[in-house]
Amino acid sequence: MQGNQAMSEGAIYAGAKFFAGYPITPSSEIAEECSKVMLKIGGIYMQMEDEIASIAAVIGASLAGAKAFTATSGPGFSLMQENLGLAVMGEVPCVVIDVQRRGPSTGLSTKPAQGDVMQLRWGRHGDQAVIALCPATVAECFFMTVKAFNFAEKFRVPVIVAPDEIIGHMRENFSPPAPGEVEVVDRKTPSGPPREYLPFTADPDGVAPLASYGSDYVFHVSSSMHGPDGCSNNDPDNAAWRVAQLHRKIEMHRDEIVICKT
Repeated sequence: MQGNQAMSEGAIYAGAKFFAGYPITPSSEIAEECSKVMLKIGGIYMQMEDEIASIAAVIGASLAGAKAFTATSGPGFSLMQENLGLAVMGEVPCVVIDVQRRGPSTGLSTKPAQGDVMQLRWGRHGDQAVIALCPATVAECFFMTVKAFNFAEKFRVPVIVAPDEIIGHMRENFSPPAPGEVEVVDRKTPSGPPREYLPFTADPDGVAPLASYGSDYVFHVSSSMHGPDGCSNNDPDNAAWRVAQLHRKIEMHRDEIVICKT
């Protein structure tokens, strides 16, 4: 199995039902695979006009309740940064697969590199945190993609899977596990009265339950600094609380999130 196919399979295994993307070497096989599979599993595949629209569609699908993802490479990943910042601020679960290639700019589109590492962490402006996973084998492409969806859903945060071109195009003997053999996590949803729902008031684990657009829970998501209700709030104390919350939910679970091989 090819690495890119393994990541596609991992996303489907994790419950992904929405893919929006713009094909770009060396990640195009992921979009190709999803174009074949999504409709068969009751999902949606959208080939967008560019990477900005792709990540915007993914954010919208996630807020509507779907596990959603996209795939790209360095130039496209650069275009996604502003809307990834929106996903951070709105605490929107989503997954981006960035199959890295040599840059800068168009660079060498068929050659490998790991030059997006700083962009993974610091690509968005402002004080924020995301999660990035970097698989090194075809098997890890599958399992880390499942893990990426689990982290995104559990912590309400964008998660980036970032192999390079070699890993994306490498072929190894690998058979995906049977359904139920690997843990799949779904997001927490609210259970209280809809009128009392505050989409950014965190539980003790640092993460707030997330309702879906179209449900009885009506809520607001803004890219501006906002309060517990999601409405804009420029008070300095509120801004400090908001930024701290974005970091706290990651730092609280550092031991669970960090996966390191030596």
